[in-house]
Amino acid sequence: MPPSLPATINIREPRWDQSTFQGRAKHFFMVTDPRNLLLSGATLEEARRVVEDYRAGTVPPGLTEDQLWRAKYIYDSAFHPDTGEKMLLVGRMSAQVPMNMTITGCMLTFYRTTPAVLFWQWVNQSFNAIVNYTNRSGDAPITPSQLGTAYVSATTGAVVTALGLKSLTKHLPAIIGRYVPFAAVAAANCINIPLMRQRELKLGIPVTDENGNRLGESTAAAQKAIFQVVVSRIGMAAPAMAIPPVIMNALEKRAFLKRYPYLNAPLQVGLVGLCLVFATPLCCALFPQKSSMPVGRLEPEVQARIREKDPQLETVYFNKGL
Repeated sequence: MPPSLPATINIREPRWDQSTFQGRAKHFFMVTDPRNLLLSGATLEEARRVVEDYRAGTVPPGLTEDQLWRAKYIYDSAFHPDTGEKMLLVGRMSAQVPMNMTITGCMLTFYRTTPAVLFWQWVNQSFNAIVNYTNRSGDAPITPSQLGTAYVSATTGAVVTALGLKSLTKHLPAIIGRYVPFAAVAAANCINIPLMRQRELKLGIPVTDENGNRLGESTAAAQKAIFQVVVSRIGMAAPAMAIPPVIMNALEKRAFLKRYPYLNAPLQVGLVGLCLVFATPLCCALFPQKSSMPVGRLEPEVQARIREKDPQLETVYFNKGL
C-alpha cells in the first residue's frame, strides 16, 4: 500500500516557482488549457471536493501528489480564487484561445466595411466585458447598474476608436488598414478593464501578508493590478493581431487565395489560434498572479492600519486578477 500523501503541500500556491517567468508560464499553460472547457460538472465538483478537503487537512486515501495537483488546476480553471464561485464558462481563462481565435480572426478578416467593424468590435468588447468581470480581483460584488454602465462605456469607446482609426487609414496602404483592429483592441483594453473593475479603483482590493492573512483593502494595489492586466492583455493580442496580417497580405496576392477566397477566414482564424496558444499563457505570466507592493506605497490610512497590526511588515500581497 503506497504511503499516505502528507498534508503539508501548499496547494494555495501554484506548483511551480512564481518568482520566475518560466514557473509562471508553466502555471498558465495549465490554467489556459482549452481542454478544461470539456470537463463535466461532476469532474469540476470532484476537483473542488479534493482541494477543499485537502486544505482542511483531510487527505483522501490513495490520493497521489500528481492527482492532487491535477485537481488543483481543474479547480483553479473553473472557480474564482477570491470568491470560490464557479465562473462563467466563456469567461474562464481556458476559453481565451477558442473564443479569441474566432473573434480576432473575424475582426482581421472583416475589417473593410463599417458595419463589419461595428459588429465585430461589439462582439469583442462584449466578450472582454464577460472575461474582465469573471476574472476581477477581490470578493466585493458589483451591482447590475455598475456592470451595465461599464459595459456600455467600454463598448462605445472601442467602437469609436475603431471607426476613428479606420477613417484615418482610409488612404494609406492596405497593410496599414489591417492593423486598425489591433490598435482598436489595445485602446479598448485601456478603457474596458478599468471600467469593468471601477469598483476596485473606488473601494480597493484585499491585501494580505505572506501567509494570506487579510490586512485590509487598497486602491493603490487595485491600480497596480489593473495596470498589469492591461499590459498583459495588450501583449496577449499583439502576436495574434500583428503576425497574421503580414502572412495574409502576402497570401492574398497569390493565385491560391484568389481561386479559393472562401478559405480567407478559416486561414485567418487558424493563424490567430496558433499565435494565441502560446501568447495567452506567456503574457498571463508577465506578472505574478499573487502580486506584491511595499507597504510604504499604500494609502496612508491603510499603512497606519497595517502598522498597528504588524509594525515589521514591509510587503503586502494581492490577487491582480486576469
